[in-house]
Amino acid sequence: MEIQEARLYEKLPENRVRCNLCAHRCVIADGKRGICQVRENRGGTLFTLVYGRAIARHVDPVEKKPLFHFYPGSTAYSVATPGCNFRCKWCQNWEISQIPRDQHLITGEKATPQQLVAAAQRHHCRSIAYTYTEPTVFFEVAYDTAQLAHEVGLANIYVTNGYMTEEMLKAFHPYMDAANVDLKAFKEETYHKYVGARLQPVLDAMKVMQRLGIWLEVTTLVVPGINDDPGELRDAARFVAQELGTETPWHISRFFPAYQMRDVPPTPLATLLRAREIGREEGLTYIYVGNVRDEAGQDTHCPACSSVIIRRWGYTVVENRIRDGRCPDCGAQVAGVWA
Repeated sequence: MEIQEARLYEKLPENRVRCNLCAHRCVIADGKRGICQVRENRGGTLFTLVYGRAIARHVDPVEKKPLFHFYPGSTAYSVATPGCNFRCKWCQNWEISQIPRDQHLITGEKATPQQLVAAAQRHHCRSIAYTYTEPTVFFEVAYDTAQLAHEVGLANIYVTNGYMTEEMLKAFHPYMDAANVDLKAFKEETYHKYVGARLQPVLDAMKVMQRLGIWLEVTTLVVPGINDDPGELRDAARFVAQELGTETPWHISRFFPAYQMRDVPPTPLATLLRAREIGREEGLTYIYVGNVRDEAGQDTHCPACSSVIIRRWGYTVVENRIRDGRCPDCGAQVAGVWA
């Protein structure tokens, strides 16, 4: 497959380039690649190595992203290319996100933006989700696909680690309708040691998304012994409530052993329930407990009268009682993007 010149970069002396796509802002020498391992400097020109190269394509419930307040009950055509600008030791999709780094491979089947949009329409999806790996590193194909998607009435979803630059968000935001950002911890040292990044750019990006009007939901995978301290969880909940808004949904997800942390046990349910209580104490309206068999933790309640207005079983919407964005019992407005 033919490679394409990357976008959002600048040329530097001695055939070097600076990539301005993510917060690493890699300065890349001629013949080298950035941290993501899918953007390469060839003679002073930066190229993306994954344009039109899909390593995963599936039709998913939008709840699987997870997005609970964005066209609930609809399906999202979910796509990914290889690569990631993080190296999380607990990565749940490491087989495809880390393959350029671990196996020095860039693989995938041909999938042009036109083909992706056509497939989403063929499967009667409401949206296209750029997911599984980190969509920021396949910005070019995601951007071109998103433009075409909007032309035919499809929404666009970013499922992301939130490490993009403000330049990237401003370029993409006319076509980015919703995002779920994985807030992996609330300590700089955790990001540095386990992720290979910094916390602050993630917080900054979420605030930019909120300011640009992108519908935002936040997920924290609670990993035992890493980010499960009640004080740290409270700091995360407080940030979401105070900086993004109390109506921003917060998904607290259970960790299962994966990648380089197979010796760490799954998150105890009690830890997740305590995190939910902490979120409520910090004023968050919509808190969900994920990756557990607890249907009550997946339901959406009216913020005014507390009645169940969306009932879920796993990723399935069993009942959606919202009418015109409001609770049918008391008429209170429910934050979100509804059909």
